[in-house]
Amino acid sequence: MNILITGAGGQLGQDCIRVMQGAHDVHGYTSRQLDITDRKQVQREINARHPAVVVNCAAYTAVDNCETEAEACSAVNEQGAANLARACSAIGSRLIHISTDYVFDGNKPVPEAYSEEDQVAPLSVYGKTKLAGEQKITRHMDDFLILRTAWLYGMGGKNFLKTMLRLAVADPKRTIRVVNDQYGSLTWTSSLARQIERVLDSTITGIAHATAEDYCTWFTGAKYFLEAMEIPFSLAPCSTKEYPTPAHRPTNSIIANNRLKQHGLHLMQSWQHDIDDFVALYRDDLLQEARE
Repeated sequence: MNILITGAGGQLGQDCIRVMQGAHDVHGYTSRQLDITDRKQVQREINARHPAVVVNCAAYTAVDNCETEAEACSAVNEQGAANLARACSAIGSRLIHISTDYVFDGNKPVPEAYSEEDQVAPLSVYGKTKLAGEQKITRHMDDFLILRTAWLYGMGGKNFLKTMLRLAVADPKRTIRVVNDQYGSLTWTSSLARQIERVLDSTITGIAHATAEDYCTWFTGAKYFLEAMEIPFSLAPCSTKEYPTPAHRPTNSIIANNRLKQHGLHLMQSWQHDIDDFVALYRDDLLQEARE
């Protein structure tokens, strides 16, 4: 199958290429190679490649920066999605677009999970622009699948787990304070890439959720990861109020993969299982990177 992947320089894009190449004819574009905010460039590249499926991993994901860079954030997350939808629709390509748990307000009581049918109410600029991107895709085409995910980590970029490891390696005796009242599912980009490959030629359309199974807090997730890495560390839980950020983050980011399960397409594992596999594969590389 002929696949075009945008955002190929990011951690999810890199894993999508790694997972899909060999079995598919994969063409990956970094943001420098394909600026999805440029409508004419998007149309030209998609017309030239004529992919069966476009996987959009490109996004403006600096959540806190989005609060002061709303125009740049909207250009990628909203207009970029619209440009891809128009170009795909024009030649009959399927679009798989990656969205986020931030489209919800997070006010559901824990551990209730958000389903695909739940009302959206984003709290941050990032969440609002991602929701606007979803709406533009829905408006401009029919053969699309929007996959909402959350709390991504992988080898191909910066992420929360790598930050925790870097801090612990730099000073094992320093106590790292980590938020313990936000809930979600740490999701390995490698597992998500395999899930994306599973739905490439499926008939499922619309919106589906795709995160690791089960849930944790940032604190319990960090603790599990650092224990799996078998290094000395010191963590202490704190509240969101004690660690304020420019962007308002949902308290409850637990989302249920209901539609993937209903369609017999679900591949996602528990977040603990994913971290165990991640560490087993990359422990030495992770430590080397953290020390550098």
